[in-house]
Amino acid sequence: MSAGLNHSIEKMRKAGVHEAAVATFAHYYEMLAAGERGVLAESAIEPVDDLPDAAELADAPAPLDACVVIKLNGGLGTSMGMTGPKSLLEVKDGLTYLDLAARQVEALRAEHGARLPLVLMNSFATREPSMARLEGHDGVRDFVQNKIPKIVADTLEPVAWGADSSLEWCPPGHGDLFTALLTSGTLDDLLAHGFRYAFVSNVDNVGAVVDPRILAWFAGEGVPFCMEALRRTPADRKGGHLARRDGRLVLREIAQTPDEDVDAFQDVSRHRFFNTNNLWVDLEALRAVLSARDGVLGLPLIVNRKTVDPADKASPAVFQLETAMGAAIEVFDGARALLVPRERFAPTKTTNDLLVLRSDAWRMAEGARLELAAPDVPVVSLDDAHYKLVADFEARFPHGAPSLKGCERLTVHGDVTFGRDVIVRGDVTVEGTDHVPDGSVLT
Repeated sequence: MSAGLNHSIEKMRKAGVHEAAVATFAHYYEMLAAGERGVLAESAIEPVDDLPDAAELADAPAPLDACVVIKLNGGLGTSMGMTGPKSLLEVKDGLTYLDLAARQVEALRAEHGARLPLVLMNSFATREPSMARLEGHDGVRDFVQNKIPKIVADTLEPVAWGADSSLEWCPPGHGDLFTALLTSGTLDDLLAHGFRYAFVSNVDNVGAVVDPRILAWFAGEGVPFCMEALRRTPADRKGGHLARRDGRLVLREIAQTPDEDVDAFQDVSRHRFFNTNNLWVDLEALRAVLSARDGVLGLPLIVNRKTVDPADKASPAVFQLETAMGAAIEVFDGARALLVPRERFAPTKTTNDLLVLRSDAWRMAEGARLELAAPDVPVVSLDDAHYKLVADFEARFPHGAPSLKGCERLTVHGDVTFGRDVIVRGDVTVEGTDHVPDGSVLT
């Protein structure tokens, strides 16, 4: 065992990290030390030509009482200038992402008479404020994702950063979901209480609601793992896509793609389906696979090169060893992917997405579901210099989002403030440092 790995393991044990998480980290560290960078070349994979369509699934009884909803809730929204949990950002009608998740689950419970607990995978940074927000909601529990040391790129030693020791650690990607379920005891506890199926999604994807028809198909077919996928458009060309390798479905992320294969990665006519990060997992199958692999699921490695202080590009270069939970599709024998409607994928990665969600392009329906009220999701591109951070964004839309249900594309260049009751139709570009007057119709 190398000195760098020894020092990393010592650091993790001193911090109280569970042994299964330590073993998982060691697995990936040894891959890194051997020169593995998680690259998946175009020559090693084949495109996926077709997928079963959720729209064609038959109605059948769904085992909702044996299902649990898991939301990934570890993000702080720092890329949007936030310091607290991203899930506490107001998204629609005064409700946050967490509010919507809780209400959607409660509506399904009431409709079907099912237990259907809501489980959050929190980080240490999001746990306290998130659970406080959900106080008073029944059937909510959580577990905390693991943390691993950042590795100095030159020496492969765990980084030391006296200016802020918290920056010495990073989450191991959302592929840690499976390890954290095990190490927290949540997996065994859920199974002991009769919960066999889990629907997993990002908390900021407001379209990710349990669909009983998909659950009925998933359970009835005996599928151990299923990924919900969408047809790629040019707007989705950077998202992880499905492929086949040696006959098995695999997920390839842009970080795993060699430079010479980026054009093929982004060719949406070749690689036609991308991962929504809405997953269905048979918890019994998960426990069996983890047991057979001594707690190390063995997802493909993703090596992210960063600086130890993300805000200081002159700080030491480090490796963050990550995995993607969707990559588990190649681990489970018999794993499937399912084509779903675009409405099941409405995440917020930037303030561009937030503007669309806050607008009338999405409407609140029964059960706190969001439904698309436009022919298609409008494409919004706001000037990063003035709209990237939430505080700056909200200052420029002081009366809320303009009407976008008739909008195909909105592009804003410059520092523009929008008045009340503005309507955007078609393909519109706004330039300059102007104020859009109240009641304007932009076409």
